[in-house]
Formats: sequence, C-alpha cells, structure tokens
Amino acid sequence: MKKIMKVVAALAVAAVAMTSVVSCSKKGNAKASAASGEKHYKFGFTCMDQSNPFFVLIEKTIREEVEARGDKLISVDPANNVTRQIQQVEDVIAQKVDGFFLNPAEAEGIIPALDQLKAAGIPIVNFDTEVADMATYVTTYTGSDNYNAGKVCGEDLVKKCPSGGDIIVLDSPTMNSVVDRTNGFLDAIKGHGFNIVAQQDAKGNLQVSMGIAEDLLQAHPDVVAIFGGNDPTALGALAAANAAGIKKAKIYGVDGSPDIKRELASSSSLIEGTGAQSPINIAKKSVDLMYKIMAGEKVDARYPVPTFLISKDNVNEYGTTGWQ
Repeated sequence: MKKIMKVVAALAVAAVAMTSVVSCSKKGNAKASAASGEKHYKFGFTCMDQSNPFFVLIEKTIREEVEARGDKLISVDPANNVTRQIQQVEDVIAQKVDGFFLNPAEAEGIIPALDQLKAAGIPIVNFDTEVADMATYVTTYTGSDNYNAGKVCGEDLVKKCPSGGDIIVLDSPTMNSVVDRTNGFLDAIKGHGFNIVAQQDAKGNLQVSMGIAEDLLQAHPDVVAIFGGNDPTALGALAAANAAGIKKAKIYGVDGSPDIKRELASSSSLIEGTGAQSPINIAKKSVDLMYKIMAGEKVDARYPVPTFLISKDNVNEYGTTGWQ
C-alpha cells in the first residue's frame, strides 16, 4: 500500500511540474512575441460606389487579406458622393488608422480629404482610379491599364465595323479611370469612319446610363455602336436599346464582370465586348503594397495591372460565374 501511495505522489508531483513547464512556456512565448515587435494595424477603406460589383469584390478581397493577418479594416461607402466621401474619410482618420486604401468618387473633388490624410501622416494606397496631383498625396497607386481597356474595345469595333458609322459614347469626366478608357477607345477608332453623334456623362451608373441612352437612341436609332465607360453603364445602355427595339448596335463596356460575360455568352445580346480587369489582382496588389509601406520598404509610384478584351469570340475561355 505504501508503495502505491509513493507512486501516486510521484505522479502528482510530475503533473504539477509539467503544468508549471507549460505555463512558463506560454509566458515565454508571449514575452517572445512582444519582444519581436509584432504589431497589428488598422486601415481605412473607401471607394466611389460599393453598389458596383467590381468594388464589392475589391473591398471583400482586401478585407479578407487584412483580417487574415489579424488586422482591421474600417470600410465606408460614399455612394458616388464626393462630399460624403470627404466626411467619411475624416471620420475614419479620427479612429487612428495606420493607412488608407482609397479610390476617389472625384479625382479633383477628393483633395480636401487627401489634405487631411497628409496632415495626419497616413499613407495612401490609391487604387483603380487616380486622384488628382498623385505625387503630392499618394504613396503608391495600383490599378488597371485603363487606356488599354478602352483601346481593345475600339480595336474590336474597327475590326467588326470596317465601314465605320455613328456611335454613342457614355463616359464620366470626373472619373480619371473612365476618362482614360474613353481616350483609349476614341484613339483606336480615330480615322476609321466613325462619327460620335453624342457623348454624355453617365456617372458610371446603370440607371443613369439607361435614362440617357433611352433619349439618345430616340434621336439616333441607327447607331452602329455604344461605348460605356464601365460594365454597369453598358448594361444600362443595353436595357435602353432592348426597350427601343434596337437590333444591330454593338455595345461595349469595361470591367469583365460576370453580368456582362453572361450577356456575351448569349447569341441574342447586343453586348459585344468588355475591356476586362481583375479586381481580385488589384485588391491583392493593394494589400501587398500597404504592408510593404508598413514595413518601411520602398515602393514605386505606380503598379499597373494588365487589361484585355473579352468578347463573344472568347468569353467561353473565361466563364460567366465569376471574375477573372
């Protein structure tokens, strides 16, 4: 019996010793973690309009990447209102963020918010749409090659309408990304017999573009093509064209969204092509750059993300259920 009691006592002592070792080990790991200087960050995020699926996916991807590192993303949506965006940025600055992912509702109009970020010493990763005076405010920029996204649409139109014809352009002059796309498109069709019968600001919005296109198509029912500065604009033009009974116009957008690709896969749709972007790659590059900045690493001023044409001819290569 005494021997059994001695064994039990020995086991109890060993268990206490093991608990002490584990406890010390945990304390040691905590101290090591603190000593290593590991730091968690809080970032701000704003884009022009989170009702646009393109920006929904960018925000989602950035959030997932940031939270996977144990950090926090504070996201706001100005719904294409630059005055609201400035106020929201000011509110997020007050929450002591370490960096800001920023896409402007207006390139010039956002400058008061950029002044506040600069005064607070908060680095900016500007994505997708450039702000005005980037060198003064922005730490780095990443986004699609927007000029090429418009250019590939124009080149496709020239190939498919070699005789030219009347066209409508639905742009958005306050959005630098759309301005670049429109310039690429217009440069590609220049000298090929095309006549711009109307060029109007569609605000990058489906509902706005639908209303504008309805009026323009009543005045110009024989246009051979409509160019929209993004896919929602092109889809708005499509709805207007369908309502007007237009049968032959070729409609182009820019984004490469699943919605536009489903139209491209339909033999009966007027959607002809889209200058495709990759919001996932833009988001991941933005996060990569932000963490390099946090680590004190040097980054370049610009990091372009390639764009390319998805048309009726190749849409099956990219699928219609997600982004490329």
